[in-house]
Amino acid sequence: MSLLRKEHSVLPGFGLSLGFTLAYLGLIVLVPLSAAFLKTAGMSWAEFVAAVASPRVMAAYRLSFFASLAAASVNAFFGLIVAWVLVRYAFPGKRIVDALVDLPFALPTAVAGIALTAIYAKNGWLGQVLEPHGVKIAFTELGVFVALTFIGLPFVVRTLQPVLEELQPELEEAAASLGANRWQTITRVLLPELFPALLTGFALSFARALGEYGSVVFISGNMPLRTEIVPLLIITKLEQYDYRGATAIAVVMLTASFGLLLLINLIQKWSRRHHRV
Repeated sequence: MSLLRKEHSVLPGFGLSLGFTLAYLGLIVLVPLSAAFLKTAGMSWAEFVAAVASPRVMAAYRLSFFASLAAASVNAFFGLIVAWVLVRYAFPGKRIVDALVDLPFALPTAVAGIALTAIYAKNGWLGQVLEPHGVKIAFTELGVFVALTFIGLPFVVRTLQPVLEELQPELEEAAASLGANRWQTITRVLLPELFPALLTGFALSFARALGEYGSVVFISGNMPLRTEIVPLLIITKLEQYDYRGATAIAVVMLTASFGLLLLINLIQKWSRRHHRV
């Protein structure tokens, strides 16, 4: 009979560190989320459906998910370009541009919402130029998209920058020396290396946009069935003391967000495995 030997880690304290990690995550993450599910469990199925499937709630779902998806997609494209320029090129004012990327991180969301509204309103700097041409941004669905794009860009840029810094230019030169044109170098050399990080940045930007409140509440106008987002609807129900209705909507958002993030992680895992093969 073979004797089983326990292999010890080179780094000590694994048990204590793991216990602290699980306890902290349970206290900070699992307990609050479980409370939402427990609150909703007291509702009957008919009450739950009535709370989460009314026309007003469904309109808020559509706006929040589609605007967040569109904003994250735009940020994934332009964030890749911004990260590429910041890593690969040297130009005057580069440090200032790099610092501006983090501005949505540091700026309070309410300040961002007020600033965007002031710029895109009918009498704003850009609004007074765009509205005569039929482009209205403030207090429309387009305004929600603009706000979500503004707050989500840093997630893509900061996720891609470390990967681009480790990606040596010699790879591109080697591909060119072997006869690859620029498009082939991008699609067969660069994108496979950047895709997992790009997908992570997209997921972070999408998740942030989905839960954003402060920067959207000012520029959206908060019109039911038109420009009302889900976080605002939850706040409205809480102010009306409809705690069950608010938690029911929150549970739907939580489940949908978890499912989408799980799908993105599975795609990311598949892309890594496919790239290794």
